[in-house]
Amino acid sequence: MATSVTKLLSKLSLRSPSRVKLKPLLSPLSSATTSATRSSFSTKPAAETEDEDAPTSGICRPLSEILKALGKKVPDSLIKVRVEDGYTIKYVPWHIVNRILNLHAPEWSGEVRSVIYSADGKSVTVVYRVTLYGTDAEIYRESSGTASVDDTSYGDPVQKAEAMAFRRACARLGLGLQLYHEDAL
Repeated sequence: MATSVTKLLSKLSLRSPSRVKLKPLLSPLSSATTSATRSSFSTKPAAETEDEDAPTSGICRPLSEILKALGKKVPDSLIKVRVEDGYTIKYVPWHIVNRILNLHAPEWSGEVRSVIYSADGKSVTVVYRVTLYGTDAEIYRESSGTASVDDTSYGDPVQKAEAMAFRRACARLGLGLQLYHEDAL
């Protein structure tokens, strides 16, 4: 499944990822130590490891390009469906949203801003902030998610509320926004 997700995510890209050469992190060490270290972490010979390419599609991009990429329609194969309180809900799982952000905006950051339990203790609300960093600007969006403390169908309530808040904050940046407006289209 990981490869199919990676293939689908690469199709979301505006252009093919650029490539950069990776430098060995242990360059000050002697060549004998470096070879020994490489062999313990990689099955490739040292010469191949040094020349390996890494995709960098989102690094050093203007914010407008990042937002344009995030605003593209999420493929139907990445969308999940669940029934909650008799309603069918389409959503993109948080880990897929995370991978899409990593692809298009590798400099993004996220943080839980607050966790608030209701006065009666029956629900929990999480406020989450997602920040995108472009070469020319940065932008953040916050959103909340609320879950019933009694609902244990998906992880614990705080985890459920956090995932919901994360996805909603990303939707405010354009990612998966079409799911919120399908009926209007």
